[in-house]
Amino acid sequence: MRFLSVFLLIRVLCIGNSFSWDAVEQELVPLCDAKGIEVEIHNLYYGGCSLAQHADFLMRDTAAYSHRVCSNQSPSLHGRDGEGFRLIKDTITLRQALRDGKYDYISLQQASHDSGIRASYEPWLSLLIDTVRAYQPEAQICWMQTWAYSRDARHPAYPRYHNDQQEMWDSIQACTRYVQQIANDQMIVVPCGTAVQLARRTKLGDTLCRDGYHLNYVYGRYTAACVWYEILTGKDVRRNRYKNPQMTCRQRRLTQRAAHQANHAGLLRNP
Repeated sequence: MRFLSVFLLIRVLCIGNSFSWDAVEQELVPLCDAKGIEVEIHNLYYGGCSLAQHADFLMRDTAAYSHRVCSNQSPSLHGRDGEGFRLIKDTITLRQALRDGKYDYISLQQASHDSGIRASYEPWLSLLIDTVRAYQPEAQICWMQTWAYSRDARHPAYPRYHNDQQEMWDSIQACTRYVQQIANDQMIVVPCGTAVQLARRTKLGDTLCRDGYHLNYVYGRYTAACVWYEILTGKDVRRNRYKNPQMTCRQRRLTQRAAHQANHAGLLRNP
């Protein structure tokens, strides 16, 4: 895993959906702010967006994305609204976003329902990778690994995995390895899914999701943000004192540890 070793302002673009909303829009900026690290995160949000849908929007040059900017270095974004330091701008195309200055990191991800379905990745992922590299050759491309659903989730796609969290998680891990093959190991994996699964093995149990698939607002989103924090800064999140105001110190400790372990454990084996 590679980190940005020297940082002034870190600029990130997430080509995502509601799972990137969970991971980067609420807790990541406060974590960075607690250590005096300036960040500017651009999340291209389209709910439930799969790689195939992202590719279709790209080819049609469709202004489909809600452009959400989270930052701690712009005075206009300093009013906290429960989602970090955030501003929702006009809708935008993917090409417009890629032309909007230089990014240090650009992340791609699969829709949660397709995250463990290998056939849903190509040829769309390769098209997106090639496009990102063409517009942003100096950016580090990342793969944001999503998480398996809660055991009792009622998502309509859960039957694809026989309503089995372990089966879904094993499938996500297999697809993560497939992504690394497609990218010739030239993508940083942001292992949010691994962190969530590790946290589920603690006293927190299977409580990180608020509806069976989206992360809860207190320590679920915080877990994913801690993974991102270490990727972007190279700093050990266990030394970061920030926590969501509703979290307990124990929840902070358990989630930070899960995120740190995820970033250093590689793909997670079954217990």
